[in-house]
Order: sequence, then C-alpha cells, then structure tokens
Amino acid sequence: MRTAREMLAGAHTIAVVGASRDPQKPAHWVPKLLQDQGWRIIPVNPHADQVFGEQAYARLVDIPVHVDLVDVFRPAPEAPELVREAAAIGAGGVWLQPGIASPQARQAADDAGLEYVENTCIGTERALAQMVVGGTTPRSEVYRGLSPQAELEVRPLVRHHRIGAPGAEQHPVRLSTAAPWLSPKHRAVCRSAPRIWTEGRARTRICRIRARYSASVPA
Repeated sequence: MRTAREMLAGAHTIAVVGASRDPQKPAHWVPKLLQDQGWRIIPVNPHADQVFGEQAYARLVDIPVHVDLVDVFRPAPEAPELVREAAAIGAGGVWLQPGIASPQARQAADDAGLEYVENTCIGTERALAQMVVGGTTPRSEVYRGLSPQAELEVRPLVRHHRIGAPGAEQHPVRLSTAAPWLSPKHRAVCRSAPRIWTEGRARTRICRIRARYSASVPA
C-alpha cells in the first residue's frame, strides 16, 4: 500500500463527493486549491450543475471518465456506500477528509482492494509536500484565496561619492542619483553602466543634479 502522499502524487483525476459551491467551506477551497495546482477535479453534488468550472454529477457512477481518487466530504455513515461506488467505477482509492472515519468503510476498501485514507486533509498533505500534479515541487504559494502582501522595499542608506571629470573640480553627488546602476541593487544585473566617466558625461550629470537640487530647495 502506498502512503497518502504517494496516492495523491499518482492521481490526476479526483472526484470530490460533497463538493460545495460556497467558497468559505473546505469542501470548496480545498478542491479548488488542488485544481489550481494541476489536478482535474470532478465535483459530485446532486444540487449543483457546475462547481469549479466543471460539470457536477449527482453520483459517482454518473462520471463518464476514469477517476484515480475519490475525495469524500460527507458524513461518516455514508462512507461505506461511497467506497463501494468508488470500487464500482474502478477508482484507485478513497480519501476521507478530517473528522470522517469509518471502520466499515475501511473494511469495504480492503475487500475491494482499494487504497484508503481517512481523517486526513488532502489539502494539508499537498501543502506540506509542496506538491503539484505529478508529484513535483512548485514555488511556494499563498493558500485559501489570500492575496500576497506586497513586500516593503528596504532601501539602504546611500553614501555620497565623488564623480570626477579629468582636470575638473571634484563634485560630491549622491550615488543613487548620479549612477544608480552602481548601487548594490543594480550592480549584479546591469551591464550597461559606463566604466569611465568622460568630462562631458560627468558635467552633464552634475548640472542635472544641481538643477534638481535647486528646484527642491525652497526660496
């Protein structure tokens, strides 16, 4: 028998029994998260026509395609019959979400030769393993529909440096203003910065800095 994570990694099509249209319920956002990571989610809900953008079916036996895994969001007394339906459609395993456990369902899965997981969140196992469909590891994601917070840019203090033109007076200027590509943020990525400041280039830059400074100082 494979572990729960191995079962999930080997599945591509998951039927979700009890899939909800309410985004606030785990029966909606947990399968939706799996769908976002590449799994095909087929909702089983007799009271809905469509969930997650997929056609919903009233029963497992109504699904016209092969199902690798049946994920259950229904009360424990319904689990044994759902296991038998999963075996009837040729599913590879049954997964009962947290709070759902049934010795009768486990026995039915053993009798049918199905892989079986109970009282475990499929979304948690996916997140802990950082798994996408096929079992590979993606970049970290933000879960449960929360928008990532924009990181505040921390700008280090910039010292004053001197840019000298040959034979000209030395003028102190701010590095981030005169030559931003020389700051640590740009040093590794910008290859277009001039290595040698000619007299005309330095004089033009210094005049622009003086003009900006004069305009910003109140009279």
